[in-house]
Amino acid sequence: MLLVHKYGGTSVGSLERIENVASRVAKAKDAGNDLVIVVSAMSGETNKLIEYAEYFTKTPSKREMDILLSSGERVTASLLSIALQSKGYDAIAMTGRQAGIITDDLHTYARIESINTQPMQDALKEGKIVIVAGFQGINKNGCVTTLGRGGSDLSAVAIAGALKADACEIYSDVDGIYTTDPRIEPKAKKIDMISYDEMLEMASMGAKVLQNRSVELAKKLDIKLYAKSSFSEGEGTLITKENNIMEQVLVSGVVLDKNQARVTLRNVSDKPGIAAEIFTKLAQENINVDMIIQNVGIDGSTNLGFTVPQSDLENAKRVIEGLEHDIGGMDFDKNICKVSVVGVGMKSHAGVAAKAFSTLAASNINIEMISTSEIKVSMAISAKYGELAVRLLHEAYGLDA
Repeated sequence: MLLVHKYGGTSVGSLERIENVASRVAKAKDAGNDLVIVVSAMSGETNKLIEYAEYFTKTPSKREMDILLSSGERVTASLLSIALQSKGYDAIAMTGRQAGIITDDLHTYARIESINTQPMQDALKEGKIVIVAGFQGINKNGCVTTLGRGGSDLSAVAIAGALKADACEIYSDVDGIYTTDPRIEPKAKKIDMISYDEMLEMASMGAKVLQNRSVELAKKLDIKLYAKSSFSEGEGTLITKENNIMEQVLVSGVVLDKNQARVTLRNVSDKPGIAAEIFTKLAQENINVDMIIQNVGIDGSTNLGFTVPQSDLENAKRVIEGLEHDIGGMDFDKNICKVSVVGVGMKSHAGVAAKAFSTLAASNINIEMISTSEIKVSMAISAKYGELAVRLLHEAYGLDA
């Protein structure tokens, strides 16, 4: 079998852990598998490199940041290759460039456009274990690019698709996908199998086991995707097509996202195109707007509220303060969080949202904003009630049974 493994920062966070990964990879090779291993930077390394850059300026060039940040994964790839060679295995480390990963020109948040798999295929034919530095590629001008936070997951899925691998296994410090964060609710249960759509909602809502762009790509390419732990031998969680899952549960999980901030614009001119301009300018800065609520007044103005990732709030402030339109006032609130209930069973069952609302109301937790899709209900609430809300909803939907 041809397998793609991806090992996250905690899995390769020290030399001892890299040696542990080398032993796991060696075992998979001994079982007769062809292997491509994608690695992240050692845990904490990327943040340290960002701090180095911000010593000089809070707004470093994105091009230079890509060269800087891509170094972390290259260090891990070479160390893992050296560790495997010391055990007698033929391994070769490759940068994103050497692995043939071509991206667009968007520095620090590039998208993969194509992969020239010939270098990896040649190495595999020679019996080598291929170790690829994740999170990176090059654009058509030969400049190094990076894929954004969690981009090593995306590297692994894209490589699995390009090589037509039998499976892509994502290894981290957790042994699969849980009904909620076990650190918040100890009664959380591991899910054996979950659909791409449910996992995509959970990842985009704040579940940190898998990057949402990687799940989206796995769905598009129909890749058998596993979430596993590098510290245990469990089967993990299989992420697959919805029609491969025999029993569709009503709710699969409850997700808490603390990286949320609310922006409120008051007395904005209520004219066609104003909202379009605001959100277009935010999109041009790669600021992801989530929940939106608009209250139209009777005096030709409107109040507009929306949420953005807390990490993008300062950038959002800069964009909004640069708008030429009259805005009566603006507020920015970091003290909110988003709680989401996710499940494909919602498609055929009524009352899921009503239960969420009534559960929170019974504990006097006020819902500030709501957004829904076919398989999720998300609610913005005060940050101080986030973990309590997760436990209440987890129990209300019987996920701890």
